Amino acid sequence: QVQLVESGGGLVQAGGSLRLSCAASGRTFYTMGWFRQAPGKEREFVAALRWTGISTYYADAVKGRFTISRDNTKNTMYLEMSSLKPEDTAVYYCATHRAAIPPSDLSKYEYWGQGTQVTVSS
Repeated sequence: QVQLVESGGGLVQAGGSLRLSCAASGRTFYTMGWFRQAPGKEREFVAALRWTGISTYYADAVKGRFTISRDNTKNTMYLEMSSLKPEDTAVYYCATHRAAIPPSDLSKYEYWGQGTQVTVSS
């Protein structure tokens, strides 16, 4: 069983920055991703990476503003968010799968964290 615990959410003004963390434990994983869900909207892909190698993937809406990374020694994935906009307000979830799934396809992910709220004020 994999456990994912997100942290780092909060309230920030537009233009500000936040760093989210996703601590993973349990069985091995290969694809890890960040998704978000705003009120009244469907959950959407934000960014993903492969646990080995250097491949990273981003949604167009966050390219150039968000950076996904990992620390293998801590089994932790990060999402550095800068130049935040009010439309980035959402609950952010991390998710994982043991194989090389299409990184933006949320239906393929096996395990999900509980989410962390990010609120960007204008």
